[in-house]
Amino acid sequence: MLTSLSIKNYALIDHLKVDFNDGFSIITGETGAGKSILLGGLSLILGKRADLSSLKDDTKKCIIEAVFNIEKYKLEALFAAEDFDYEAQTIIRREILPSGKSRAFVNDSPVNLSSLQLLGERLIDIHSQHQTMQLTDNDYQFQVIDALAKNDAVLKQYKQELKVLKKLEKEYKELLNFQAEAIKEHDYNTFLLNELVEANLVEDELQALEEEYETLNNIENIQEKLSEAEQLLGDEQMGALTALTTLKHALQKLSSYSIKYEDVYKRAESSFIELDDIFSEITNLQEALDADPNRLEVVDARLKMLHNLMQKHVVSEVAELVEIRNQLQEKVAVTENLDDSIKTKQSQIASKEKELNTVAGEISKLRKAIVPELKSQLETILSSLGMPNAQFKIELSSATTFLPNGKDELTFLFSANKGGNFNELKKAASGGELSRIMLAIKSVLANYIQLPTIMFDEIDTGVSGEISNKMGDIMLQMSKTMQVFSITHLPQVAAKGHSHFKVFKEDVNEVTQTNLVKLNHDERIVEIAQMLGGIEMSSSAIAHAKDLLN
Repeated sequence: MLTSLSIKNYALIDHLKVDFNDGFSIITGETGAGKSILLGGLSLILGKRADLSSLKDDTKKCIIEAVFNIEKYKLEALFAAEDFDYEAQTIIRREILPSGKSRAFVNDSPVNLSSLQLLGERLIDIHSQHQTMQLTDNDYQFQVIDALAKNDAVLKQYKQELKVLKKLEKEYKELLNFQAEAIKEHDYNTFLLNELVEANLVEDELQALEEEYETLNNIENIQEKLSEAEQLLGDEQMGALTALTTLKHALQKLSSYSIKYEDVYKRAESSFIELDDIFSEITNLQEALDADPNRLEVVDARLKMLHNLMQKHVVSEVAELVEIRNQLQEKVAVTENLDDSIKTKQSQIASKEKELNTVAGEISKLRKAIVPELKSQLETILSSLGMPNAQFKIELSSATTFLPNGKDELTFLFSANKGGNFNELKKAASGGELSRIMLAIKSVLANYIQLPTIMFDEIDTGVSGEISNKMGDIMLQMSKTMQVFSITHLPQVAAKGHSHFKVFKEDVNEVTQTNLVKLNHDERIVEIAQMLGGIEMSSSAIAHAKDLLN
């Protein structure tokens, strides 16, 4: 519920702060006193867009702040989804800067207008004849029926299952689209795959092949150099090994004289061992050399094939060709198995549709069971509101497709006159009748769900006498379970409020300002008496006002 409202520098309001109670609150005031300004300021709290013309003094910023007690509204999930800081006493603030920019805050955290609008819809319902057009909306009519049918849980289940179905249908469509494209590419992908498979790719073979090719292609030069190296090392007269052998023997004779000679001998011996090993390796390399022109052709062909494949697929490593081969295998396999995948997806969709039909059937059953009760309650209330011949024809029929809220199509028809034809609400009911229908629906809903604070903006326009009295009784009854405001010109309605606020204009330093004050009991008597008889109150008007308040 709305517990307080503060408005600074907005339209004709310089500074206004007022606290509100639960129950039924009345707001009265002469035409032009500023009730629309009050509603305009409140609508900014609910997310309406603002502009610079809203500022009373365009050199200062406008600040509108409202405090709400939201313990009963079960808004924790909404606060979490919108990343608001949840507080049982929630403060919403709007600021309009002289630059024209607007800022919004929920519990001092900045928020955007779309998020603020989502929250505002759950906090206050400002109802006027303009909002009665909501009644003609099929979605709203379903909301009313579902509220009475207590369909919350089953509707939540339905929407979750519908979300799964939509996902399955999207995947099925993607499979069909993929199949259409894959068929076009299948032959080409198969050709590429076969080419790579036949290549018998080995990830590390390229370097080995290139080394083998260089060896085979330069074998005469290699043989010549190896032979030269062998002679330099192994020649019996001039070879390095012969000289090193002589050196080693000479140093060996010195090694017994001193440890320093022994160290030199050991180094010479190590050098001989290493050089002798090199000589053996050169001999082995010579023996391993095989001038095989056929092998050279094979290696050359293999290298050309690999380089052509790498150039074709724009890669630089055989490992990348292997990865492309694996990807092509997956694509070809998927294409070849698409029919099975499509059949599986069709089966999943059929199974989910069966589940959804069951849930939709439960929703429809609960709706049909409550429709007679809703029809009876609405007609009874409207009869007391001066529409004794009002009748509704509310019918549900099965839809051929899954709709966002079930599988029902709703016909919500109305006739205001005896013997009259049933028609859609927007065609069969006048603005005043729609207002009374909306009041009837809200009063019924209040018995089934926790409604937000509701503000009826002159909903009683065009009615008087006993009907206005009854409208006041209905709003008073609603206020037992929710906070209700009524902006009214009717004394019969005004007298029923638990609290009474007056909107008025006054001149301060030759500047007109709008203000809002809470009236005490004596002030209420005066206000209602003036509503009955004008500014010049008669004793009978005062007596009548007291009688109404009592």
